[in-house]
Amino acid sequence: MKKLIIPILFLLVLPFNFGFKTDFTEPVQINWETHFKGQADMNSPFFALTAMTWEYSYESVVYRKRVTIKLKNEVRIDKDRSWVKWDRIRNPQVSADLLHHEQGHVNIQYILLSEAERVLKNRTYSVNNYKAQISQLANEVSTYFDTMQRNYDDETEHGSNHKMQARWDQIIQDKMEESRAATLADAGK
Repeated sequence: MKKLIIPILFLLVLPFNFGFKTDFTEPVQINWETHFKGQADMNSPFFALTAMTWEYSYESVVYRKRVTIKLKNEVRIDKDRSWVKWDRIRNPQVSADLLHHEQGHVNIQYILLSEAERVLKNRTYSVNNYKAQISQLANEVSTYFDTMQRNYDDETEHGSNHKMQARWDQIIQDKMEESRAATLADAGK
């Protein structure tokens, strides 16, 4: 059996070292006190930073020219590297809006976790190059969600554009529902 671990670090523009795995049913609900323990970067133009990692590993078994994998798939919120500039949060509404925006980042990672599980498990891999195939798929999933995270920040102006934040809230909710439906459909096969 082979085992491969590939960590991918996401540094986002708002806060989290709590993990959620493939046995999750909902994304972790973050809060300032628990998930934002890091030292703020006073040179950063942002009010907060969220640090998350996605890790996957797998065990592979080759039998009769078929490769099957047992996947371990996890996202961690790194509370010691996530921070918030408390001096920039002037009132409870700003705090709530910022935390809401950060929850959007966590929810996107929840979608990544679900999609990675579905995409990586539900493939037929070649015996000759399954490691490269798995790595390529994982990189594609990672790149897609990195782009989604950047677009989320850019289009919402890091949560300060409330109209675009509401639009992204709906996009994220729709994608979470699509991902759940796809996972259930795959489980029924």
